[in-house]
Order: sequence, then C-alpha cells, then structure tokens
Amino acid sequence: MTLLSNVVRGNAALPPPEPATMCLPYRAESVRAARRFVSGRLREWGLDDLVDDASVVVSELTTNAVKTGCQTRMVVAVRRPSDHIIRILVGDGSRVMPVLVKAGPDATSGRGLAMVDRLTRGRWGVTPLPFGKVVHADLPVPR
Repeated sequence: MTLLSNVVRGNAALPPPEPATMCLPYRAESVRAARRFVSGRLREWGLDDLVDDASVVVSELTTNAVKTGCQTRMVVAVRRPSDHIIRILVGDGSRVMPVLVKAGPDATSGRGLAMVDRLTRGRWGVTPLPFGKVVHADLPVPR
C-alpha cells in the first residue's frame, strides 16, 4: 500500500514516484550522502526546483542525527505523500527531541532548525519511537 497519490499529466495518469529510503552510519560524511540521495531522487521525479531547499533540510536533519552519538544506523527517506508535498524523514536512535531555538547574532550553532522551519513554512515535526525518533519536514511542491 502506498501513501502517494497518482500524478496526472495531460490525459495520462502516471504512477506515483516510489518512496526512497537509505540507511547511513552516524558519520559526518553521511550528511553529504543523504544530500546526494535526496537530490538525486527529486531530480528523478522531475522536481529540480526543490533540490536546493531539500538539500538544506536533509543536511540539517542528518547533521543533528550525527551529533546524537548513536552507534547504529540512521534512516533517511524521501516521500511524496501528495502532489503538493515532498516529505523528508530522518530517523535516529536518540530520544532527545530537537528544539527550535532563536540563535543570537554571535552564536556558532543553533540555526539549523530555524532554516528547516522557514523552508517548510513550519511544517516539520517529530515522532517519538521506543528506541529513537523520526524527524519529518514537508516542502511544498511549486505549482
């Protein structure tokens, strides 16, 4: 069963793009791998206009996951739950919830979730799991 709706172009209904998921180790180089993975999938789906914003979002979410210090693997996924939304998900093994903070002008960190919040227009959240969490962020698809 898929959560994706059909995409209609012209008179032909195209099947929805397949959801994509990958597992990555908790290492700094995984941020780049996640960015390339999501960007590549969006290009396959013909959503080139979202690549830059999606790259920022997945970079911030995976960077936060890498910082948890977990020893298992994080999960990165991209979905298209509707014709109007792309959902980026990052699951990690930490139950520590992300917090949106207002970083001061001299702060050296703390701006990542603010960027995610702005790019998603506040459409992001966290689902706690028994052994971790999944952070999701929804980007609107340009019409």
